[in-house]
Amino acid sequence: MERMAMTLEKFTRSLDATSLPRVLQIQSGYYFQGSVYELFGREWSFSYGELLKIIGISVTRLNVELQSEGSKSMTVDISLDYPGLFRIVADKSPYASIQEIVEAVCISPECLGQPEFRCPEELQLAEGTIQAEESFRLTALRTKHGDSHVDCEVTRKDSKHIFTVKLSHTGEFYECADDQFYTLRELVEWKMPKGRKRTVTWAKSLPSKEKCVSKLPEDYSGELVLTPVYELQTVSKFGKNVVFIPSTLDVEVLDVTEESDGACFMQPLSLRDVFAKPSEVFPFRAEIIEPPSQVQEELGFLKSSKQVIVHGAYQTKRILASEIRSEAQRRFLIPVSYNGRFKRRPRMFPTAYDLEVAKSDMEQLHVVATRAFEADYEGLSSVLVGDQYLVHKRETSEVIYGGRRKTVEALACEKMVGKKYEAVLIPMCLDGGFVEVVHDKKQYMLSEVCHRFSLPFNVKVSMRDLSVMEDLLAGATGLQLEEEITDPYLLVSTPDLAQCWEVPVNRINMTLQLLQQWSGPEPTQGQAVRSAVEEIGEDCYFTLRRYVNASVLPPPRPPKHPAEDIEGVVLLLAEVSYVRGAIPLLKHPARQRAHEQHRVIQVGLEVCCCYVVCRVHPVLGE
Repeated sequence: MERMAMTLEKFTRSLDATSLPRVLQIQSGYYFQGSVYELFGREWSFSYGELLKIIGISVTRLNVELQSEGSKSMTVDISLDYPGLFRIVADKSPYASIQEIVEAVCISPECLGQPEFRCPEELQLAEGTIQAEESFRLTALRTKHGDSHVDCEVTRKDSKHIFTVKLSHTGEFYECADDQFYTLRELVEWKMPKGRKRTVTWAKSLPSKEKCVSKLPEDYSGELVLTPVYELQTVSKFGKNVVFIPSTLDVEVLDVTEESDGACFMQPLSLRDVFAKPSEVFPFRAEIIEPPSQVQEELGFLKSSKQVIVHGAYQTKRILASEIRSEAQRRFLIPVSYNGRFKRRPRMFPTAYDLEVAKSDMEQLHVVATRAFEADYEGLSSVLVGDQYLVHKRETSEVIYGGRRKTVEALACEKMVGKKYEAVLIPMCLDGGFVEVVHDKKQYMLSEVCHRFSLPFNVKVSMRDLSVMEDLLAGATGLQLEEEITDPYLLVSTPDLAQCWEVPVNRINMTLQLLQQWSGPEPTQGQAVRSAVEEIGEDCYFTLRRYVNASVLPPPRPPKHPAEDIEGVVLLLAEVSYVRGAIPLLKHPARQRAHEQHRVIQVGLEVCCCYVVCRVHPVLGE
């Protein structure tokens, strides 16, 4: 059967990224024989019959249609780095089969790659039945004995059940509502179904150091329909340059992958491609085909060098930290090998529950109250501003409330009255405020802080890292070391080993071509190998927190305030997805509501205090 030429845009819409690379032959369209022309600031030279190898496809920007009742719709283009958070509107159009879902959405072990669906009818499966309208999460795509299927996860009464569904299973499958917030880049990478537009609503703007070229109207509150604009990453036959072509280029192409010799094309690799290589490939010499457009000063050799040595790929630890101040807050990833010294800074605790979580066996937690609180139970102590306490442990106490005896949980403390210490019980539901009194004047290495104290922990740089020209952390008034994360890195050096740094895989975009195995000397860990402090943006910060907390179990249910002590009723903090300085919202509805009952939550930098009342089953279930 003779194949037909198609427009480049039609080819792009039908392209499955997993089938790359593909080889195309130019057939006809807007090009000049043997000449160079420019479009969108980039140059190409095409001729009839020329072969192009498609090695990658990416979304460069989003076409956004603004839809609002009673007003004319308008369309704007925005970049993927637009500093905002968005909520997904569940797609109302059903999928006809599991196969159609798999072809349209991203499914992976990552928490963002696990879409959630529901079916109006029961699904009779080998492991049991998924009830009608019961939500199920797609967690993995597998092939066994030539038969493909997906693993589905259903949560019932705080326990998870795994089901296997064949791709051939048909029915009506609807996307479930999603309460998370997403950056535009996250939407494109994880939540943009192939062949469908994505409708979202505006949730929150994020601070940006750079002025955006195109902005959404600040007062707009309607829906936004997102359409991705694609760009193809290509190489020509025997060419060494990577050429980026917009999918809208007016040319016709023919897919000739099966008849072409792929060996005659260059094999460019992204840092993610390199990281995925088997260990026996390393170390190797590589040529830099596309240097990074932006890179921090320490890694400047990646822009100036023609060749580098890639010594290895591994996961390594970083400490995620935030600057302690109200505006223009900066975020950092700090290597454990950082050579500066830290002194402790006081921590802030919004509730008595936070005091109980923060106490340590290593030292006595000493705090001062910053807000007054009147205890409603007889037998529990009220709190005045300026009261000082030594925190001990949580206890169960019998108290009187409304003339009736009942058992409640309280925090046992010693109240400092002059030179005397008075044993008191503070209500665990206390929604007040405390600040830590720091008696420790020692200076600590970062590794010592992480080993001795539990995170989050507040510090200030007391002695900068003298091994670098400019210490990014030295100018910070204070830092909250939030949590330890693990991230992929490549160990990259110049051929003479004069520069040898850990290079982040997920935050530097560059293209390499593998040349040959490296048989020269290897850098020694701790001597030639260096790690840089990275300043990251808000979108990267929230993404890292989302990934690192994906498997964190919910904390214990915090106690209820006496005024809300009605069976089955708790306060639900609504409309929140990102939690600054705390565990993000967890998927189990009852637990996440209970956990957020006495938390002060921030989305971006603004405090949200929108409460609604709902009824929850006495058992932590649906």
